[in-house]
Amino acid sequence: MNECGLLKGKRILIVDDEVDVLETLEELLDGCEIRKANSYTEAKRLFETEKFDIAILDIMGVQGYELLDLSNQKRVTAVMLTAHALEPESVKRSYKEGAASFLPKEKMTDIKLYLCDVLEAQQKDRDPWWRWLARFYTFWKEELGKDWRKIDQEFYDKLKKL
Repeated sequence: MNECGLLKGKRILIVDDEVDVLETLEELLDGCEIRKANSYTEAKRLFETEKFDIAILDIMGVQGYELLDLSNQKRVTAVMLTAHALEPESVKRSYKEGAASFLPKEKMTDIKLYLCDVLEAQQKDRDPWWRWLARFYTFWKEELGKDWRKIDQEFYDKLKKL
């Protein structure tokens, strides 16, 4: 597990309708201050009453894109986490709507690595997606086939250049 040090003490909001996902991420993000919500309403209340450094937002079940909008308004770095919206259009939408990353739930055991990538990018004044394509190329190739980037070649070529 990556221990980059950038996560230590970060206040993280995790929003997912699956309790086991909330518990797993809380365990994986030891050293961080964690708040959890399992609904849009609960997450919205937390956004309105507390400050966070990072929000990990499920897409399905908790109105993830609406929460992404709230996160952007509050200037909270948000990453999207999903098991069901594993499609190139969801990746592109997440990027265009201001998410710092898009993570498949089956890869959440490496959440520290991915969050450290985002924080390191912020520290270096780089696009937070700078390592995304390298980290997930093989995953998407296995998920969607070898030509998956051709679905929107221009968009993925842009990510490649970050």
